[in-house]
Amino acid sequence: QAQLVESGGGSVEAGGSLRLSCYGSIYRYDAYCMAWFRQVPGREREGVAWISRDGTTRYADFVKGRFTISRDNAKNTLSLQMNSLKADDTAVYSCAADRHYCEATVTGYNYRGQGIQVTVSS
Repeated sequence: QAQLVESGGGSVEAGGSLRLSCYGSIYRYDAYCMAWFRQVPGREREGVAWISRDGTTRYADFVKGRFTISRDNAKNTLSLQMNSLKADDTAVYSCAADRHYCEATVTGYNYRGQGIQVTVSS
C-alpha cells in the first residue's frame, strides 16, 4: 500500500519561510501528479499547488509568488517552499498523489498524506 508522509512543518513568524517535504513510497513515482492541500478547522480543504508528471506547476491565487512546488522523482519527494508567510497560511498541510487526476479537489486523489501543522504568528 502506497504511503505519503509529510515533514518540515512547524511554527514561524509572519514574513518567514518554511519548506515542506512529502516522501512517497509509490512505485513509479514519476508517473503521478502530486499536489499540496491545506485545511483550517471548520473550513473545507483547499488546493494550494499542483505539479504534473511533466513538471508543469499551478498555484492557488492566494499563494502565487510566495510558494513554490517542486518534485525530485529520483528521491520520491515532493516539496513546497513557502516564503513571505502570513498568519492566514496557518493550517494543516497535506500532500496527495494520483496517476490520472491533477485538479483542485482532494477527493480526486488516490493517495493522501496525514498532514502536518504549519503555524504562522503575526
